[in-house]
Amino acid sequence: MVTNLLKAGHQVQVWNRTKEKALSLVEKGAIWTTSAQACSQDVDYVITIVGYPKDVEEVYFGTQGIFAGVSANTVLIDMTTTSPALATKIYSTAKDRGLQALDAPVSGGQAGAQSGQLAIMVGGEEEVFQKALPILEALGTNIVYEGPAGSGQHTKMANQIAIAGALAGVCEALYYAKQTGLDPEKTYQTIRTGAAGSFQMELSCLK
Repeated sequence: MVTNLLKAGHQVQVWNRTKEKALSLVEKGAIWTTSAQACSQDVDYVITIVGYPKDVEEVYFGTQGIFAGVSANTVLIDMTTTSPALATKIYSTAKDRGLQALDAPVSGGQAGAQSGQLAIMVGGEEEVFQKALPILEALGTNIVYEGPAGSGQHTKMANQIAIAGALAGVCEALYYAKQTGLDPEKTYQTIRTGAAGSFQMELSCLK
């Protein structure tokens, strides 16, 4: 995702808890910083995408976090899959400090991130969404404003529910095939190209 921002001509400074993971980006032109606090100073946009809600909390509210160093009028964009309540907390804290915030979780996996073809679900103020749209367009192709703060995360939850249901169906189908004496691999190859075909089908483990 950073590579795509660089390709689009944006100047990007980066921070990661493990510096070695960011060195390839530095080689491409990104500027290394020493903390989330330092990374968020004197920039127009701050984009975060980390592991879990606790990581989002630390990155934003920690002693060396974003809110400890970010300048006024900066747009904060959290693209982590996290909780709607946390997205609303970030939005409210940002607004109290003269900042703007969007929750913008993504779908599309590593392939979508690398190709710049992510689906991006955005919550926050629509005016801020429109302002940030040129940045988001460097990262995704299906970019939708979903509604007020937290709406992006709610949409991602709906996405995950749909994925879970589809994946459960794939697992049940292959289990049924095995229990009835069919070759699960042959069954998979047969049904994957028909109406049962799906992203979840392609990712299924056949062990």
